[in-house]
Amino acid sequence: MSRDEVPADDGDLIRLAAAEASTFRAALPSRPVAADGDADKVRAGFAGPLPRRPTPPEQVLEQLVAAADPGLMATAGPRFFGFVIGGSLPAATAADVLAAGWDQVAFNPVTSPAAAAAEEVAGGWLKELLGLPATASAGFVTGGQAANIVGLAAARHHVLGEAGWDVERDGLAGAPPVRVVASVERHATVDTALRLLGLGTSVVEPVAATANGAVAVFDLDRVLSASPARPTIVCLQAGNVNTGACDDLRAACLMTHEYGGWVHVDGAFGLWAAASPAYRHLVDGVELADSWAVDGHKWLNVPYDSGFAFCSRPAAHAAALSYSADYLVGSGGPVPLAAELALESSRRARGFAVWAALKELGSDGVAELVDRCCRLARQFAGSLAAAGFEVVNDVVLNQVLVSFGSDARTDEVIASVQRDGTCWMGGTTWRGRRLMRISVSNWSTTQDDVDQSVAAILRAAAR
Repeated sequence: MSRDEVPADDGDLIRLAAAEASTFRAALPSRPVAADGDADKVRAGFAGPLPRRPTPPEQVLEQLVAAADPGLMATAGPRFFGFVIGGSLPAATAADVLAAGWDQVAFNPVTSPAAAAAEEVAGGWLKELLGLPATASAGFVTGGQAANIVGLAAARHHVLGEAGWDVERDGLAGAPPVRVVASVERHATVDTALRLLGLGTSVVEPVAATANGAVAVFDLDRVLSASPARPTIVCLQAGNVNTGACDDLRAACLMTHEYGGWVHVDGAFGLWAAASPAYRHLVDGVELADSWAVDGHKWLNVPYDSGFAFCSRPAAHAAALSYSADYLVGSGGPVPLAAELALESSRRARGFAVWAALKELGSDGVAELVDRCCRLARQFAGSLAAAGFEVVNDVVLNQVLVSFGSDARTDEVIASVQRDGTCWMGGTTWRGRRLMRISVSNWSTTQDDVDQSVAAILRAAAR
């Protein structure tokens, strides 16, 4: 398309796209949760040679909708329980549409004063909700993986700096060895972060877990005291990805600090318990940690590509990630702190949707959302246990693990439920057993959705 062919007003196209998205969202309660088409069918819809000539934008949009529809999962709907993910709240979704239209670069206040302000205010609200120190830094990142990388990068900077080593300047070759202490049931993104940060996974000194998957504090003490003092990072967890269990953060933080270590908390979904007076006790002592990783598209129900990295030492946070370049000099003075708290420079303004979600819900609304999801998870567990199936975990938050007998039978039931389309649950392996994992995180899920889903599971189990 030549410059002269570009439409002067793309408003009709944007309105058409918004209408398509709205139609899809309106159908979520009744749409089969699983995608209609198999991978080959969906791929065929997108396939074909690269066009040589331009295509009118309206035609492109029409073709995109037709190609994508058979492969769209109703993950944003009320009966998707396969992963710990929510569906975007109305205000957050609308804000994300605006963010795409505004097309702001959230690098710093020079590139977008509005994007920077939204992140600053929303970051403060998040710290208040999650019980974190008001003085902590808040980086808006892509998700839990990036938040763990950022938090552990800050930890690496600090513990090696305390040992007299500048890791940003000198790298890891010849550096004092860093010990990383973490639960045997840590999330896999912690290991990925350690690989990407050059520490490697073999550096991990494992700590035993309790019956429900929380870190065993007595074993943490054993591991910490077993080696000579050296730079130490302890990774704790708020919300075991299988069971929902939360580590004893107060005891573990106090113990780690006695040994001079840094505490990083992977709180991707479980840290949202702090927003609820009924569940806040599960993360008691969270403020004592040094860095925290949280996902936004989980319990806050904002669109994907949204996570938060908090650090009690903003200077360490910035030092681990910041950089300078000739073209940045004179663009408003030193690079503002907002540009030093995330991994990307050319990043979208994800703070608009977060600000909108928090405005829509308020602190009471976030607490109600957490409480309701936990209540519905217990309803799942109670109904399935009453039907004679084994609920394996202690349901402390929104995670339920269910066995239908043998591993093979459990996998058969999971596959049958997914094919049925009423709801969608995934499988997991926990402590050597194949289990159905039910995660309740969506703002729109109701008791009726749980009733429909339990009925679908019972139908599948009866086959």
